Amino acid sequence: MATKDAVYTHGHHESVLRSHRWRTAENSAAYLLPHLSPGMSLLDVGCGPGTITADLAERVAPGVVTASEVTAEALGLARAEAERRGTAGIGFAVADVHALDFPDDSFDVVHAHQVLQHVGDPVQALREMRRVCRPGGIVAVRDSDYAAFTWFPELPELDEWLALYQQVARANGGEPDAGRRLLSWARAAGFTDITATSSTWCFATPEDREWWGGMWAERILKSDMARQALASGAATEEELQRVSAGWRSWAAEPDGWLSLLHGELVCRT
Repeated sequence: MATKDAVYTHGHHESVLRSHRWRTAENSAAYLLPHLSPGMSLLDVGCGPGTITADLAERVAPGVVTASEVTAEALGLARAEAERRGTAGIGFAVADVHALDFPDDSFDVVHAHQVLQHVGDPVQALREMRRVCRPGGIVAVRDSDYAAFTWFPELPELDEWLALYQQVARANGGEPDAGRRLLSWARAAGFTDITATSSTWCFATPEDREWWGGMWAERILKSDMARQALASGAATEEELQRVSAGWRSWAAEPDGWLSLLHGELVCRT
């Protein structure tokens, strides 16, 4: 994750990493996969725990993927994942997406998943991604849009969760409804050849509800977001406990259904 005058809302508590390690190229970058081919060079900006990164490395091998994060500590998560899998062809670099420490025209593909919603200046981030991408290459970004998340049953505790998340994320300098803004940000960054699409994650089976609802029931109490909400006065411990219980109630509902919308762009340089 890269930041400029912004604070990363989620942090790296195990409940957060459990969610992020679930992500794969197939469930999180399917819009990009048809554009990849062996031998490409790819920069994965804000690579997080590196599960998508390792999948992309397998797709472009024998090309090289460079995984980047804003701190060495965060980058270590992706390094550990690559070592665990035994995935070759991945380099690692500490880098801020607002000022990438790479020469112009360095990569065939520059990719960022769930990054622009957390940075201080997403347009500048996209300009930098464009700068380091070779002519004719691809800049690919995907971000969620929290205001477009929808669920059933309509539990008030989940409404409280959404309002609280948006408040904390914006106080941190981010934009939680980034998905709908990606196209405008890319145009402001100078892109003209843009394919804009959207896709969703859906959690509706008992197993999916238990995983997602249980994960957020823990995150709302133990992640950096919880600490930030308490420190700022945005929520009390009692309110966080109520939201946590709401997630568990939703997970136990036989009719429980949740869909998360994401905006995505393929931009040709």
